[in-house]
Amino acid sequence: MEATGNISWGVTATALVLLMTPGVAFFYGGLVKAKSVVSMMMMSFGAIGLVAVLWILFGSSMASVTSPTQFAGDPFADFGLASLASGKGSNVALLTVGYGATFAIITVALISGAIADRAKFGPWLIFVGVFATVGYFPIAAWVWGGGWIMHLGAMLFGADSGIEFIDYAGGTAVHINAGAAAFALALVLGKRIGFQKGIQKPHNVPLTLLGAALLWFGWFGFNAGAQWTTKGMDGVGLITINTFGAAAAGILGWILVERIRGGKATSIGAASGAVAGLVAITPACANLTPGWALLLGALTGAVCALAVELKFRLGFDDSLDVVGLHLVGGFIGTIYLGFFATGQGLFTGGDLRLLVVQVLASGGVLIYSFVVALVIGLAIEKTIGFRVTSEDEIAGVDLVVHGEEGYALTS
Repeated sequence: MEATGNISWGVTATALVLLMTPGVAFFYGGLVKAKSVVSMMMMSFGAIGLVAVLWILFGSSMASVTSPTQFAGDPFADFGLASLASGKGSNVALLTVGYGATFAIITVALISGAIADRAKFGPWLIFVGVFATVGYFPIAAWVWGGGWIMHLGAMLFGADSGIEFIDYAGGTAVHINAGAAAFALALVLGKRIGFQKGIQKPHNVPLTLLGAALLWFGWFGFNAGAQWTTKGMDGVGLITINTFGAAAAGILGWILVERIRGGKATSIGAASGAVAGLVAITPACANLTPGWALLLGALTGAVCALAVELKFRLGFDDSLDVVGLHLVGGFIGTIYLGFFATGQGLFTGGDLRLLVVQVLASGGVLIYSFVVALVIGLAIEKTIGFRVTSEDEIAGVDLVVHGEEGYALTS
């Protein structure tokens, strides 16, 4: 029987991770135009509503398979959790399902940052529902639910090799998945009007800093909460200090790059650096010593600070840098394990095989997520339309799409 303290921590961790999606809403909301803040934040809240319902109805069933050759679980295996809720000892199982829902929610919500200031809400919700079903739910099964990624080491090197893919809390299933999908949607919706470096500034810096603080706060549930679902509370201290340290080092890495390139360290840079460090440590939090976690955070903060500039060089409008933060940061954190995972990495255990597994799994998720999001996005754009008109984009989408203003400054 699960200890009462562990149950309480499971409830707390679930609430913490759920809070991260409003954190995303604040983080993104402060970065867009004042006339688009409601639309931006509603994309996150819409994801909460729709993905939570789909996860309870059939998503949790799809996220578990009985064979690594299965694409996903049977969505009707326990539709609406009727069997699970009526069974004995369902307390822990239902709590685990609720915890898993929060991961599905934030993964899809993160994608919205790539299409800020120019997306319709209805088509966005259609994308959310379809992508969650054919994007996130199967990938969750591959990574954590008994699928091919979970068994990739055994399939490549034999069951007795001891090589297992490591993604503790979502480097592939959450961050690479969201980042690749965001890249696809940015291509589908195209560039904002007047897109060029420096043309649009964050309208509310404190709002973005509040969002970063909520994300950092909730991330302890994201990482240490995953420990509760697997092995009880053993190792939670290491996970906590690595989560804390990598984010702190990410701030330093990012603002150092800013200082060298532009002469000033910005608050938005500090917030972004913390998020970059948190993204990178997500898959690695339980399998690095604290020193290697600090290096990972600093390295990712610096690399992501450089990576967000690629959209101007390559000509794609990833509005709020989902690609530069989550795709790049998630990839670094997942691959980094192949070099520095405790006792297993190339430099910490002398074994190349884990690196091979990490690279193949990351690449597989990246390609699949990009293709799925691209197909869904194009289908929506070519049928009902995904992007608002140029006139509405210039005016600001809040009043047009939601009939609300973020700041009612006049009577």
